[in-house]
Amino acid sequence: MQTMDIEQEIRNFVIQNFLMGSSEALNDDAPLLGNVIDSTGVIELIVFVQERFTISVEDDEVMTENFGSVKNVVTFIEKKLRSK
Repeated sequence: MQTMDIEQEIRNFVIQNFLMGSSEALNDDAPLLGNVIDSTGVIELIVFVQERFTISVEDDEVMTENFGSVKNVVTFIEKKLRSK
């Protein structure tokens, strides 16, 4: 799967589920945590990532470095896919 495809899927999920279809506030480096999604939203995002990309997210991987922005999420997913 290409980086752009992963990014588009993450972006679409965030826009549809947390930004009510409005994409103006979302760029690759925009902080997601606290600004776009809350703690419940983090769980929703993790469930989506696990189901869509068939990867597992360990508790110690749930951190800003992996889920703090769209760019971070994409990088995390790519790393997990490469290690499969």
